[in-house]
Amino acid sequence: MALVDIPGSKSLTARALFLAAAADGVTTLQRPLRSDDTEGFAEGLTRLGYRVGRTPDAWQVDGRPQGPALAEADVYCRDGATTARFLPTLAAAGHGTYRFDASPQMRRRPLLPLTRALRDLGVDLRHEEAEGHHPLTVRAAGVEGGDVVLDAGQSSQYLTALLLLGPLTRTGLRITVTDLVSVPYVEITIAMMRAFGVEVGREGNTYVVPPGGYRATTYAIEPDASTASYFFAAAALTGGEVTVPGLGERALQGDLGFVDVLRRMGARVDVGADRTTVSGTGELHGVTVNMRDISDTMPTLAAIAPFASGPVRIEDVANTRVKECDRLEACAENLRRLGAEVATGPDWIEIRPGAGGSRPGGSLTGADIKTYGDHRIVMSFAVTGLRIPGISFDDPGCVRKTFPGFHEAFAELAKVLRKGSDG
Repeated sequence: MALVDIPGSKSLTARALFLAAAADGVTTLQRPLRSDDTEGFAEGLTRLGYRVGRTPDAWQVDGRPQGPALAEADVYCRDGATTARFLPTLAAAGHGTYRFDASPQMRRRPLLPLTRALRDLGVDLRHEEAEGHHPLTVRAAGVEGGDVVLDAGQSSQYLTALLLLGPLTRTGLRITVTDLVSVPYVEITIAMMRAFGVEVGREGNTYVVPPGGYRATTYAIEPDASTASYFFAAAALTGGEVTVPGLGERALQGDLGFVDVLRRMGARVDVGADRTTVSGTGELHGVTVNMRDISDTMPTLAAIAPFASGPVRIEDVANTRVKECDRLEACAENLRRLGAEVATGPDWIEIRPGAGGSRPGGSLTGADIKTYGDHRIVMSFAVTGLRIPGISFDDPGCVRKTFPGFHEAFAELAKVLRKGSDG
């Protein structure tokens, strides 16, 4: 059995940094994720004038309910979607002129539904080049609040940004959502806002956020469930056993639901109070699964799908096309490079069993994986590499976005799994 220590959740760390910056008092974040994305978020807060103290196991943030301490700032958001979407929203609640830019990869990713909603709330926000993309400038004078309509069908982060903003407005927010993807991430946001003293209401498709601000607290970050999916998938694929402590029945993250997909495919799954164990049984069944709410784990499933005894069809994942790359097509392209039979549609991908050899996937061969600079493509196909020798990556270092030590941790896991198997 392998006991795997997964770094803190990227999603929780980003939300916690926003909440801590907006809260009245000093907040301590325990076991935050230290990666390129979260360091970029913390650096962005510092550029806006917030004090962020960092030690290896905890970060302390001096909150400013009134907004950024500086009247002018230039913030570079790197590759981070949460940074690029949350920080302009936080800055809008202050008073000053704040410019935000991002990497070429992040510049391509959309945020128009969010910026339209902010403009509807009276925020002076201007895109410098392509409408709905970075770079942008916010000329902030606080936000009054009121009613706003939002399409969050591309990303739940649009809704999260507005929910987090709500308590900083003068009168609160009523956010009516016309479409919504990745609902569990919104539930994370609401649970975390509660921990910082704010209760969000719900009236049908309308989220009701009261004014009044946040209170500082000490908040522990749980391990990243999306990252854990690669280790759980490794167990299911190799017939080994992996336990991740800190993720159990009380976990906030919906991506832990990935283990239910593995259970349907034949793995044994035990979700305890504070840990989850996945054990492979030597066989993976085909499955048809809707992954709209856990779409970040779509590449993980795609990467092990060729080893199933029947077709694996993943549906309702159109939003994966506007992530760090078009993940749906990236998975299809790389699986074909390995020799798998793949079909795709606007919001689905189907992987058929790899024929040949003594077991499913036996006909696949190693290849250089085209990563598109996307950390999840690298980590997913690292799992495939447990069964197919000769897999390499054109940009293995892009895992620093969420898990700088991934390759080392995964190599250690592979050693343990090989010792416990017949090779």
